[in-house]
Amino acid sequence: MANERAGSFRLRGRASIIVLAMSATRETSGDDINSLRRILKECRVIAVVGLSAQWHRPSHFAAKYLLEHGYRVIPVNPQYREVLGQKCYASLREIPEKVDMVDVFRKSADVMPIAEDAIAIGARVLWQQLGVRNEAAAARARAAGLETVMDRCVKIEHGRLFGGLNWVGVNTRVISAKRPRWLAY
Repeated sequence: MANERAGSFRLRGRASIIVLAMSATRETSGDDINSLRRILKECRVIAVVGLSAQWHRPSHFAAKYLLEHGYRVIPVNPQYREVLGQKCYASLREIPEKVDMVDVFRKSADVMPIAEDAIAIGARVLWQQLGVRNEAAAARARAAGLETVMDRCVKIEHGRLFGGLNWVGVNTRVISAKRPRWLAY
């Protein structure tokens, strides 16, 4: 079954159809490694919808990580005036500057209006965090020209693709002999 020369395996019947369908979905959604790496390199201004001021919330430490790695983070949450030292906005449409990526920390059912706002402000990427997956909102965003990523964490993907995680023993599935430039050691 395994074809060791090519480093891959052969699939027969229904399994090959499933794999082809899955790879086609990844290509259009910006969910492959090369697309994720490009998105994280190019998108430097990130609006985080649902960012919490509570230190123990995942949105808080993901945004803090992004700030520490040189990203401009714009909090979007009507409950706060400021989060992580950054002015907080009640909605995406209130942000006065250009936003590259909209990172969504909300329930899947709440994503469609956020996608509409992301389209309206001219964002390039709609990123739905781990556990957030709204196919209709992603399809609407893709139809408007945005790239979409679903059910992935920006912090985890950044660490996996740009170094850090593999140096502490996590299998990142990225093979490279290059040590990341931004790490202090």
